[in-house]
Order: sequence, then structure tokens, then C-alpha cells
Amino acid sequence: MKQEHVEQLFQWIDDTATTISEDMNITYLEAIAETMDVLFNGQPFDDMSENLQTYLTNELTKVKKDQYEKEEIRKAVQLAILKGMKGATQQQHLITPDSVAMFMGYLASRLFEGEEELKIFDPAAGSANLITSVMNQLDMPVNAYASEVDPTLIQLAVTNANLQKNKIEFFHQDSLAPFLMEPVDFVMGDLPVGYYPDDVQAAKYELKAEEGLSYAHHLFIEQGLNYTRDGGYLMFIVPNFLFESDQSKALNAYLREHAHIVGMLQLSDSLFKDEKHGKSILIMQKKGKDTKAPKQALLVKLPSFKNPNGMADILSQMNAWFDEYKSR
Repeated sequence: MKQEHVEQLFQWIDDTATTISEDMNITYLEAIAETMDVLFNGQPFDDMSENLQTYLTNELTKVKKDQYEKEEIRKAVQLAILKGMKGATQQQHLITPDSVAMFMGYLASRLFEGEEELKIFDPAAGSANLITSVMNQLDMPVNAYASEVDPTLIQLAVTNANLQKNKIEFFHQDSLAPFLMEPVDFVMGDLPVGYYPDDVQAAKYELKAEEGLSYAHHLFIEQGLNYTRDGGYLMFIVPNFLFESDQSKALNAYLREHAHIVGMLQLSDSLFKDEKHGKSILIMQKKGKDTKAPKQALLVKLPSFKNPNGMADILSQMNAWFDEYKSR
């Protein structure tokens, strides 16, 4: 991967999206999706103004999408989306840090080492940065599914996946409603944290609150287990207080019944402005007739990703843990 390619493509997306945003009177984020659609199709759309079509036809001569690797495209798109999300007022308009997405790809590659193919699902896909990052690091054929309720984010997700030539079947719906989908091998995601407003839908879950609103991140964990095959794995970015909140007693009891905790990796405090917003990567295995809990769960506090010596030491320990875990 070449950093100059990332910067080159980002600059093209940024310039083009800025022009589209002004001409079509839409937000910069919406314009990024239009830009990627135009790049993917290789020509402007008929419903665009004549001036914009002329501009885009000219701009398309300056870029060749096939010259870029998947990761170059993903990183360039991510930079543009990050620019669009600066100061975003909507909580869901956030993006998983790139270092964390890459690290989750490494964890997934270790969990599924030697598998011939994989079915994965991200129920909180956002702009598809996390799922495409993980897919790009797996060396087996992947059937991927993703869900996102926000209309702008799912438009970004679809165009992002298309440009990277990652085949993902998207669901544009409330991710806590039922899916027309068979259980998969691997459910992963960066879970939205907070209360879930739909009491009627929440009432269908074992982890609904006894009083008041239910926690969305608890319901997402239950929904994830609903769509994981027996013996399959789940990997979620969760708040550090997950097992210490007022509704955690029910969550603990539910997980004891349905899953094995494989690991809990606390992310470096340096990633968060305030330690109360700190997060961890939770790894679980759905219980099945042949599954068993690890002798010792992988419990790690990760150093800063900018500390190469610290990370090398932790990765060495983790690789040894995975070798033992996989040889059970």
C-alpha cells in the first residue's frame, strides 16, 4: 500500500465531493457517497446539472480506480468521511479508529486461521469502514452481511464496499428487528452505546430492562448471538463499564448461559478524550455441544498503538495464547 495513493485519492474525493455538495445543495457526507457512486460507475448521472456533469466528466479523466488497492481506497474514503464527521451532531455519525479496525482484523485472522470460507455479519455497520477493514485482512473467501439504519451512512457503506470490490449484502433497517438471514460464523461490530428508544421491540429480548429503557448495546449483544451459529464467534467494541452498569447483572447471567468469554482487550486510554468513554474489544464464542471455555480468557490492557515495542511484546504474548487456544 502506498501512502501517496491514499493522499491522492482522498484529495480527488474531497475536491469532487465539495463541488457536488455546493451544486446539489447536500451535505458533504452525502456528497462523498455521490462522488464514490460516480467514480464506481465511471460517469456522472443524468439527474445532475449540466455544469456538474461537465465538471465530473473532466475530473474522471484524472483518476483510475483500478490502480488503487482495496486498503488504499478504504483509507482514502475513511479520511473523507472523518472530515465530514468533524463536529457531527449525530452520535451515530462516528467512525471506528483505523488502528482498532486493523487490530480487529488481526484478531479475526487468528480466530479463523485455517478456515476455508467464512460468513460474517456487522449489525452496526456505519460507513462499512470496520467490516471492510476486517475483510481486507482475511485470506479466505468471505460472505458478508451488514446492517445500518441511518440513510446517509448506509449510502456511504454501499459505495465504499463497491469501490473496494468487497461483496456485502446490506440491510437498511433497525438492526434490532428480525433479519432474513441464516446464522453466520462471525458477528462483529462497534456497538452503539446508550438507550434503545423502541420499547415494543426491546420487549422481545431477554435483556430488556425491567424498568425504563433498555441498553442498546446489551440488545445488540443478544441479537448478535441470535444470528451466530453454535460454536461461532462474536467480537464487539464495547464500553469498559459493560459489566458494571445497573443492568449488567442480567447481562452476566445471559452470557453465562449462552456464550464463553474468550477475551476482553481494553483499548489504550490514549484513544479517548476522557477515560469514562474508554472501550474494550470483547471476544465471545456461542456455546454449542462441542464448545468449551478457554482455560484462561485473553485479558489484556493494550498499550498505545504508537508504542511499537509495547505492541510487539503484547502481540507476542497474544500469539502464544492463540496457539494454545487453537490447539485445545
